[in-house]
Amino acid sequence: MKPRILAFAGSSRTGSFNRQLAAVAAEHGRTMGADVTLVDLRDFPMPIYDGDDEATNGLPEAAIRFRALLGEHQAFLVASPEHNGSVTALLKNVLDWASRPADGLDGLTLFRGKTVGLVAASPGPFGGVRSVAHLRGILSKMGAHVLADEVLVAGAQHAFDESGRLTNALSEKLTVQLMTQLVASARRSDAP
Repeated sequence: MKPRILAFAGSSRTGSFNRQLAAVAAEHGRTMGADVTLVDLRDFPMPIYDGDDEATNGLPEAAIRFRALLGEHQAFLVASPEHNGSVTALLKNVLDWASRPADGLDGLTLFRGKTVGLVAASPGPFGGVRSVAHLRGILSKMGAHVLADEVLVAGAQHAFDESGRLTNALSEKLTVQLMTQLVASARRSDAP
């Protein structure tokens, strides 16, 4: 059976550098024999997490659909933009909703023991390093195994050609290496 990897970016911006980077990584994963599902978080609109809203209305339909996707995949690839030195509100909100208990299932079960690869692209000189550091902490706290290696693409406005491929050979090499690790980990996984 092919290893299954869910890939997404914490940005809904048209032309998002992080969605482009996630797409590049996803294509490498497919070339390596993985079944990579690349989703756009824009397709999962959720209100800002609020415990009172959850108590009254339960999980939003989009959160239920996203949780189902998490459960169907053995590993995740997350591309994290950096907003004010941290993860985006969109990404944090999706993770908050997805980690809530529902239908007799502890939401953290969807993350516990699964391998996550982190990538980031930023127009700035640091390539999203601060957002990746914060995301690493969040996902580790949720029980995920976050790969030590990461891909950080600085100067993202110049990092992709017209067809969406990375123009920097080192960034390309690091993306291939990360996906090699992620696919291998997903292959070894017995979940789901």
